Amino acid sequence: MTAAPALELRGIVKRFGRVTALSGVDLSIPRQEVHALLGENGAGKSTLMHIAAGMTAPDAGTILRDGVAIHLPSPRRARAAGIGLVHQHFTSIPSMTVAENVALAAGWEPSGVALSRRVSMLSHDSGLPLDPDAQVRDLGVQLEQRLEIVKALATEARILLLDEPTAVLAPAESAELLRMVRAFAARGKSVVLITHKLDEALAAADRVTVLRRGSVVWSGAAAEATRELLAEAMIGEGDAGRQSQAPAGVEAGSEAAAVLIRANGITILRPGTDLPGVRAATLNVRAGEIVGVAGVEGNGQRELLRAVAGLLPVAGGDLEVAEPVGLIPEDRTTEGLVGEMSLTENLVLGLADDPRWRSGVVIRWAEARRRAAQVIDTFAVRAAGSDAAAGTLSGGNQQKLIIARALELNPQVLVAEHPTRGLDIGAAGDVHARLRAAARGGAAVLFSSGDLDEIVSLSTRVVVAVQGSISELPPGADRAEIGARMLSRPA
Repeated sequence: MTAAPALELRGIVKRFGRVTALSGVDLSIPRQEVHALLGENGAGKSTLMHIAAGMTAPDAGTILRDGVAIHLPSPRRARAAGIGLVHQHFTSIPSMTVAENVALAAGWEPSGVALSRRVSMLSHDSGLPLDPDAQVRDLGVQLEQRLEIVKALATEARILLLDEPTAVLAPAESAELLRMVRAFAARGKSVVLITHKLDEALAAADRVTVLRRGSVVWSGAAAEATRELLAEAMIGEGDAGRQSQAPAGVEAGSEAAAVLIRANGITILRPGTDLPGVRAATLNVRAGEIVGVAGVEGNGQRELLRAVAGLLPVAGGDLEVAEPVGLIPEDRTTEGLVGEMSLTENLVLGLADDPRWRSGVVIRWAEARRRAAQVIDTFAVRAAGSDAAAGTLSGGNQQKLIIARALELNPQVLVAEHPTRGLDIGAAGDVHARLRAAARGGAAVLFSSGDLDEIVSLSTRVVVAVQGSISELPPGADRAEIGARMLSRPA
């Protein structure tokens, strides 16, 4: 007799107002299996996982644990059932230590030497070592992601739901995490891996399920799938190659083009410290160029981009940046948008001085809503309307709104931090097309990314940040050359 799946969702339906997020979805997760869940942004992946984790109640359908129907009215009940969710966006408290955050998640006694030892042992045994006494605010994004997983493991999860766990990781760190995921499943446990990386799904998963617009459109063994099959299932027949078929990169700005970013020997301190994040860097970016900044997280690329965007001061050297400057921040949920506010309010918040809807201190909300509706239509933002809360949008649609707001400035300089992080191939292709169009229109585009393939395909020039030193790669540098330079010592 075949054992019942560790977790099974049958006929799951979920609606948000007029939008049907899930339409009769079935998902079965056996023990000792890594199951990849794919789909475009807005396909319903995160909603399905939130239902499995007790965060969202389904409108219809059944959840079964080991073949027995269960009710999950809260995350606490889901954790008691051995289900742990690792969110795409970090949930730890920055002012607390690693150990305190783990204790808070697991319900452990929140202090003492014993706690530090317990957390240290758990993180080491899981292959994700952490300093239990480190402040979360001092962690880089890779360690924060590691902490999110350790928190779930501390609840004794036997079914691990991972929402884009490698979105913020460098390739080597992604490979390390996926090895841990495979080892976790091999110990008789189960994993659901939400990812937008098709190669990652094929390499790490036993089975794959693809959602499109709230319905299952393909499910089967990973060994039976190909990248092309999965891409076609995700975005529909005839569009499977649209990311790779996006317009080629614009030609590099000619010598006659205006220099819109001019950095001469600049030094930029890490926020809240006297330590330099960028050391004596020199960089010029001309109109029409797309310059990609590659580097292992924490090597100065964030400080460079934020100084160009006017968010960090320059401690030494000279920096001249043409205005206006548009910014696409790295975290769309904490820096890009206010989730509780409407799309119209978020647009106005980022463009408060726009004379089209502002007269002195008075905002003409009717005009603002009209313009927001135009932006929603032009940028194909899938939303219930301009009065919908930004937090109800999928990650890809939130990113479209942020990019639309930045481009509403008609910027001479566009700064983009990890512009496609966590996006599926279709949404990423749309973002690339927008950045290329901005460059063709005469803007200087400066962006960072942990995805080397994105750096290679999108950039007209590539620079590498290593320990705060910024150096340029020769034209035509490939992925291997960029990766080698990222791991080298600065000259």
